[in-house]
Amino acid sequence: MTLTVNEAFRKFKSRLELNQKEQDNASAKHTEVRDYLHTKFAIEGDFLTGSYKRHTKTKPLKDIDIFFPMKQSERHYRDKDPGVVLDDYKAVLVEKYGEKAVRRQSRSINVDFGIEIKDEDKTDYKVLSIDVVPAFTCDENYEIPDGDTGKWIKTNPKIHAQKAVDAHQAYSSEWKGLVRMVKYWNNNPRHGEKPVKPSFLIEVMALECLHGGWGGQFDREIQSFFATLADRIGDTWEDPAKLGPPISGSMDAARVERAKKLLTTAAREADQAIHLVRQGKNGEALRAWRDLFGPMFPLG
Repeated sequence: MTLTVNEAFRKFKSRLELNQKEQDNASAKHTEVRDYLHTKFAIEGDFLTGSYKRHTKTKPLKDIDIFFPMKQSERHYRDKDPGVVLDDYKAVLVEKYGEKAVRRQSRSINVDFGIEIKDEDKTDYKVLSIDVVPAFTCDENYEIPDGDTGKWIKTNPKIHAQKAVDAHQAYSSEWKGLVRMVKYWNNNPRHGEKPVKPSFLIEVMALECLHGGWGGQFDREIQSFFATLADRIGDTWEDPAKLGPPISGSMDAARVERAKKLLTTAAREADQAIHLVRQGKNGEALRAWRDLFGPMFPLG
């Protein structure tokens, strides 16, 4: 039997959730990295954070964030340029994973495990990469290095996580699924560079843009979400913890214009897919949604 559009969205949402094999592989990989770094730095405790921890990570699964708050004996790093600690973390990770697998980023070190993405975005249930974030505790919050600005910036990922939990509950437990879907759209290779960067910005915008409660139909919720994102992508979006710089800080005028165009197109394509259902063209509607999102959206 042909899936209804709402059934297809339910299946799509399920496909974007981590299954047990993926959770087991992710756990093995991040545990390996955590155990190794404890042999290289004085770390007072590490914890998972980011969209993986908040259950808003989409597939293919990559860039699992791990915070590494360091002990007082490593406090000398706090008095140096933030690039120093990033370089040192990179160096020890290169020792284990090799030069080609390790890349320094603005606020973290990325370790790529060299997993190939196959048809329909499958990776044999394996995590692609992990992001390592050096940190220091600062009262109830944390400070992390920003290699771009040359400053240490405050953040609190635990506040981010609680806001996501609250938003999910307020939206009949559908909020995280909608966020994952739009993040998956954002990752679609047909765009080239991601329209919205960082992808966390989608989540931050969703805290405010997904309001009024769950309406019951995925297609209409997604169409409305795309339209609102297009309308408000140029706004300044502050850190939900009200500690660090705006999350929208990297979206300059050119990126905003490009994202607005692509989000507007997505909203229009979603509207057209909804119209196909009204015309009784369910199969065409499913193909339209797959064209919009990518290969994980089911046709049957």
